[in-house]
Amino acid sequence: MRKIGTEELEDIALGATVLGTGGGGDPYIGKLMAIQAIEEYGSVTLLDPDELDDEDLIVPTSGMGAPTILIEKVPNGDEVFKAFQSLEKYLGKEIKATMPIEAGGVNSMIPFALAARLGIPIVDADGMGRAFPELQMVTFSIIGASSTPMALADEKGNNLILNTINNKWTEDLARGATITMGGSTFVASYPLSGSEVKEAGIRNIVSFSQEIGEAIRIAKENKTDPIEALQSVTGGFILFEGKVIDIKRETKGGFARGNAELEGINDYNGKTLTLNFQNEHLVAKVDGEVVASVPDLITVHDKETGQPITTEGMKYGNRVLVMGIPCTDKWRCEKGLEIVGPKYFGYDIDYIPVEELADQD
Repeated sequence: MRKIGTEELEDIALGATVLGTGGGGDPYIGKLMAIQAIEEYGSVTLLDPDELDDEDLIVPTSGMGAPTILIEKVPNGDEVFKAFQSLEKYLGKEIKATMPIEAGGVNSMIPFALAARLGIPIVDADGMGRAFPELQMVTFSIIGASSTPMALADEKGNNLILNTINNKWTEDLARGATITMGGSTFVASYPLSGSEVKEAGIRNIVSFSQEIGEAIRIAKENKTDPIEALQSVTGGFILFEGKVIDIKRETKGGFARGNAELEGINDYNGKTLTLNFQNEHLVAKVDGEVVASVPDLITVHDKETGQPITTEGMKYGNRVLVMGIPCTDKWRCEKGLEIVGPKYFGYDIDYIPVEELADQD
């Protein structure tokens, strides 16, 4: 158990944006929401999963929709609070704590804004160890935990409760509702017991995010190489260095979808890297050969500062470095790959761990 204040939030937001693999929403908006709440209500207690009782009720909170929408449709701050209260009332039981559903941008910050306002703790765990585009793509699905009852709320005051037959139906129905509600909503979902969090949660994800953010910040302060610092903390592999020469993106079906093409520089001169994304980066290919794919993390960074670049922030002419970071082992089982492997996203490729692909080079 420890306290998280505004200083810690800066590093957590930065590190979670790295783990967001290009998605997870604009970290700046989420950070402003969390900082405002902590300044008004006080610091937030971060709990280790082992500090939970098995019977405790834990509910993750997050945003849903295309990250590009949040750039123009700024939340008013009440949406997640109303979703959380609505679900607690429906369940008829006190919720002990909240937690991030994923590590990424705005979704790493929303639980802090809620926890500060309500005076409840946050659990140092999530359901992905990164960010994924669809709601059923969490390690809790591997153990059969239900995403519903789930509450959604928008900035207009609309609020609804979903009960579904499985987590994919939750994704489809909630995505449709989110599109109708303007392309983004805030949700309280996956009501979990303390024992389920301990069994299936990705532990220490908030602390890991903070460690990554600290590494980038300290490298900047000491004028050392931020990429080396990132590799040291994450165990990541450099996949490519290049300049963005083409990028196509569209908001379709409630997601930001597209691809980017990079022209190689330095050791990668004469080579081309293609990135495919659906909110998050899914597959990276160099000259047509896969160098990384989901569920491993594909991250894009400013070459000089190490700052992560989101899919909506990537622009023509950016000079970037692309890294591949091994995912949690929880995703590398048969059931995990059924949920988040490349074949689920329509890519006719077999998943090979990024560290094995790196050894082949």
